Amino acid sequence: MGPMEEAAAQLLRAIRGRRSQVAFSRRLGYRGNPVCDWEHGRSWPTAEETLRACQLVGLDVDGAFRRFATPEIGPPRTLDQGGLATWLRALRGVTPVAEIAERAGVSRFVVSRWLSGTTRPRLPEFLRLLDALTRRVSEWVAGLVPIEQVPALLEDHRRRASSRRLAAEVPWSEGIVRLLETTDYAALPAHRPGWLAERLGVDEATEATTLRALEHAGVVYWTGTRYATAAPLTVDARNAPELVLATKGHWAEVARERLREPRQGDVFSYNVISLSRADLERLRQLHLAYYRDVRALVAASEPVECAALINVQLVTF
Repeated sequence: MGPMEEAAAQLLRAIRGRRSQVAFSRRLGYRGNPVCDWEHGRSWPTAEETLRACQLVGLDVDGAFRRFATPEIGPPRTLDQGGLATWLRALRGVTPVAEIAERAGVSRFVVSRWLSGTTRPRLPEFLRLLDALTRRVSEWVAGLVPIEQVPALLEDHRRRASSRRLAAEVPWSEGIVRLLETTDYAALPAHRPGWLAERLGVDEATEATTLRALEHAGVVYWTGTRYATAAPLTVDARNAPELVLATKGHWAEVARERLREPRQGDVFSYNVISLSRADLERLRQLHLAYYRDVRALVAASEPVECAALINVQLVTF
């Protein structure tokens, strides 16, 4: 079995708990014992069937979806084929189907059928698609069962938790990682201490401390001549709002400092406005849509030549 198949089998065992496979199959309304086949990878339930099983044993499905998705997306309105497809499309935003398909390791036609609700994804397929859309599948699983019961995802989950803390505790880590991904860094004959610091406007000690922290967290590694990224630096922390606040505060301060000494190409603007409450809500939606468009553009941008900070606020009085 592949990684997502292993994760699916382990998740199904965790959902079953102490019940026997036969007893669990009966509770799900089956005369035979499909649970045995599921847990051995011979066949799989659909995502819809899996969520129904979660509800039958009292797992907090709605809470898992709410903690996983942003407030504007929320949980699926229904857990049937159409409701899940609508929710997945909301997660997708404007990310090209071809890119999602490449991440998931399937054809774009398969992804299109899953997103349209034409085809019901089986549990491993649903996990694979969710990971391709968000890179956070372990967090969704952890919302349903203790992640220790799904060891196939445990290392990834721990690494992401470490990354979330790192982004807040070592705030320049995001900037360092983004610069390491650029062709400008790759064009250096070898890593040059101080190069990253100069680009970010920090001292060399901050650069060195941040690189050590990133290496310790498994986000970057030393190749012998330079640093390379090994894993995503996750900063989404819906269950830890204090980390989000600290991270946002850092980058807002960076933008404020740059306002005093702007570099060529920097753009700063603001508007203090009065408008209807209905149009204020439209502005909020435009704000959210802008960031979805930014993420899609960045995901498809090639080659990666430079790093930038986008800092936008919408504040009401």
